[in-house]
Amino acid sequence: MLLYTGENRGDTFCSSQPLVSVVIPAFNASAYIERTLRSAMRQTYAALEIIVVNDGSTDDTPKVVEKIAMSDSRIRLLSTPNSGVAAARNTGIEASSGRFVAFLDADDLWHPTKIEKQVNALTRLSFHWAAVYTLHYIINEDDEIICPSSSDVARGYIYARHLNVKYIGNGSALLVRRNAALSIGGFDRSYAAAGIGGCEDLDFELKLASRYFIEVVPERLVGYRKHPGSMSSDHLRMGKSALEVVRRSLAANPHLPRYAIGSAIDATQKYAFWEFQQARRTYLSLVMLRSILRSDPCFVVGLVLQKGLRRIQRCLGLGTSIANREDQSRMMRSKFDDQLAPSCLECPKETLRLRRRLMRLAAVDAKLKSTFLMRTNVQ
Repeated sequence: MLLYTGENRGDTFCSSQPLVSVVIPAFNASAYIERTLRSAMRQTYAALEIIVVNDGSTDDTPKVVEKIAMSDSRIRLLSTPNSGVAAARNTGIEASSGRFVAFLDADDLWHPTKIEKQVNALTRLSFHWAAVYTLHYIINEDDEIICPSSSDVARGYIYARHLNVKYIGNGSALLVRRNAALSIGGFDRSYAAAGIGGCEDLDFELKLASRYFIEVVPERLVGYRKHPGSMSSDHLRMGKSALEVVRRSLAANPHLPRYAIGSAIDATQKYAFWEFQQARRTYLSLVMLRSILRSDPCFVVGLVLQKGLRRIQRCLGLGTSIANREDQSRMMRSKFDDQLAPSCLECPKETLRLRRRLMRLAAVDAKLKSTFLMRTNVQ
């Protein structure tokens, strides 16, 4: 049974702007939820309702949210038994009133202009365009920027490319039309039930990308937090989850050309390999490496060369100087806050092989786009 805290306050919103529902799933998030809420409250786009779904927290998360809600009538707290992030997001979508829904994880941050720029981008486009994403920075426990995310972007019909590149990158980067989110069934709860939750965002994104166009605001407007307690730090689960998400997506889209299918499997296996490596699961890493060897032997050769180079560096005593440079870099880190200027888009670092792959996948997307438009026009 849902417990609602607060009243329906839709009459407080500016009627000249479409309402955006911010959905924040929160489980034992008391360490970060206040900073996350402040970043949502400080948006330059004022027509917001902020729905925090307390997913069975056993810490002070509900109390922190209730205290902040006293100073901002746009905040509403819903409490449910612990069911996982997918179920919590679905609860927020169902309870929302906005034309658009934006997802924000309870430990992430937004730049103040994020929602305004996304709404401006999406409202100019037809109903075929279901969502808009932004780029992000990776931040630590103290809101310090560790590094920028990839600069790769694509817009329009991007399904085949997104299977490979994962442009959206995290759950806090996406703003979606509410009716589109409902049309694809929201987020899939079955991953958490099977013990492989972690990539429900990717599953949701791929379903959107296979049925709609997606826009991008090519600026880093999200602070995506990585810390020991975050879901993304469970590398074993993330690797298994990604493999299953892509398997299901390919099964649901059998019309994809063989090249696009093989490319998606290869890219996902490489992602899973690195996750299993970080989880120190040698057997699973070797299983992935064996599969990758058949599709991309150069990748395996590169790994062997890198390992040999690291050994040489250790023998020559270069490891200490590298560590010193990393320490200096940590001292110079800036914070992700209101004063951070939105970054300009850098040129993505692409190898010639990756560039060729993306060109072939873009051609696949162009054909799929034509089929998609013919189907929607008939309907």
